[in-house]
Amino acid sequence: MRHWQLQEAKAKLSEVVTLARESGPQEITLRGAPAAVVVSAEDFARLTRKKERFLDFMRKSPLADVEIDIERNRTLVRDVDL
Repeated sequence: MRHWQLQEAKAKLSEVVTLARESGPQEITLRGAPAAVVVSAEDFARLTRKKERFLDFMRKSPLADVEIDIERNRTLVRDVDL
């Protein structure tokens, strides 16, 4: 990620935007500290899209209708070899 001072980014905004689209995020600093990041519209859309809920993901699984017989050992104490 390339770093730009604010005054340089303002003077070369079209270059900053072009690089964000072609090379990835561009960081803008203010008085030496990170202040903002310019990203492409495609990256922004990917980062902000609504995520699918885990439950919905599991319901769409091809294994959603598979029955699993799970039997739990209900004894209170088990023998353990140490």
